[in-house]
Amino acid sequence: MYKVIIACAVLVLFKVSSFAQAVTWKSSAEPLAEMAKLRKLIKSPDFKNADYPVTKYGAVGDGKTNNTNAFKLAVEACSKNGGGRVTVPVGTWLTGAICLKSNVNLHLADSAKLLFSRDTKDYPIVFTRWEGIECMNYSALIYASGATNIAVTGNGILDGNADWGHWWNWAKGGSAEISQKPARDKLADLMRKKTAGETRVFGDGSFLRPNMVQFINCKNIRISDVKMLNSPMWFIHPVLSENITVENVKVVSHGPNNDGCDPESCKNVLIKNCLFDTGDDCIAIKSGRDEDGRRIARPAENHIVEDCIMKDGHGGVGIGSEISGGAKNIYAINCSMDSKNLDRVLRLKTSSSRGGIIENVFMKDIKVGSFKTAAFSFDMFYEIPGNFMPTIRNIWIENVDVEKGGNYGVFVKAYAESPVENLHVVNCNIRGVKTPSQIDHVKNMSYDNVMINGAVAKVPDSK
Repeated sequence: MYKVIIACAVLVLFKVSSFAQAVTWKSSAEPLAEMAKLRKLIKSPDFKNADYPVTKYGAVGDGKTNNTNAFKLAVEACSKNGGGRVTVPVGTWLTGAICLKSNVNLHLADSAKLLFSRDTKDYPIVFTRWEGIECMNYSALIYASGATNIAVTGNGILDGNADWGHWWNWAKGGSAEISQKPARDKLADLMRKKTAGETRVFGDGSFLRPNMVQFINCKNIRISDVKMLNSPMWFIHPVLSENITVENVKVVSHGPNNDGCDPESCKNVLIKNCLFDTGDDCIAIKSGRDEDGRRIARPAENHIVEDCIMKDGHGGVGIGSEISGGAKNIYAINCSMDSKNLDRVLRLKTSSSRGGIIENVFMKDIKVGSFKTAAFSFDMFYEIPGNFMPTIRNIWIENVDVEKGGNYGVFVKAYAESPVENLHVVNCNIRGVKTPSQIDHVKNMSYDNVMINGAVAKVPDSK
């Protein structure tokens, strides 16, 4: 009897504590003040004034010579001697995986190109997260684990060298023998069985594609100025990392799952003045999938997205779907979006197999030319249902101007027992949508000076 009482008390305390941080903004001044404080916490890493040219370690920029070992030697020498820049001069430098170490800035000269190998043997098996699940799989094209003070900088090009004959065909299955689906299903099953991530070993024959850049359990990161093309899968994927700046980066690629920037379970992140023209979400903020996300329980928190341009993509600013660890304090301001192939401006996607709390999401001063599906989308039925009810609350959207919309202005698909709470849309003008609002379960939603299709928008009755 006492055990039952204690268990119930623990459950009550869990529920209270999980909801204790809920806030309700009264005006945009509050999140703007919070964002100003956060901005002061995010600082770029500093590096020793020392250069380590890859040519000194045998690299040849002819686009044919494999320079994997030369990059390895340069990075190791740089880190061992206190850090600095591993410099890549003008040329085309074919390489396999590059593993960065502490205090190393991989710096590309103007017009220098890293051309990544298509040979899987050039990508060692490392600890990673693949679609929000821990496993051992191919290294990202640029990878780091447990490093402090790392960067990828310069006005050069990172070309993942993927196309429908290499890497991308694994997504859809180029033949009966080449498909990621069996391994993807197996990985999800191992997660549900709660096996250790280190024992989930994949690689050759599994067809789980690597990401372009993945830094896991790292601190003090900068990625700036580079142009990224043709990644096998996601482009920029920091995981369980802190103090991250992604600035002046251009991501252009329309392959499958070619997300632009996917910080996962990260804290204190600035994504600024970037261009995203992608085959999937431009930005997708994540915190782990299902059992792994809940076990690790590291939310995505304190993210600023500002002055970015989004073109093609499933979502401009997205949160989810791998969001089981939750997300909080997400700010997006002064961005522009415009493409008939951009599905959504703001996209929150989760499900009751994910669970997790998404809260304190602020979007302001967004200029939209056109979009395809919904300006603001809140979907709790993104994947198959489960037993972990998701929460979405405290969303403030202000000064969003849309010239020509798609299917919906505002789309909410939630549970009756877990409605979207405290959703406020202020000073927005959305033109040319087929359906102004499709909203089912909301609690405390408001429109303040919102025009949709030239008419004053009114909150429909919630089911």
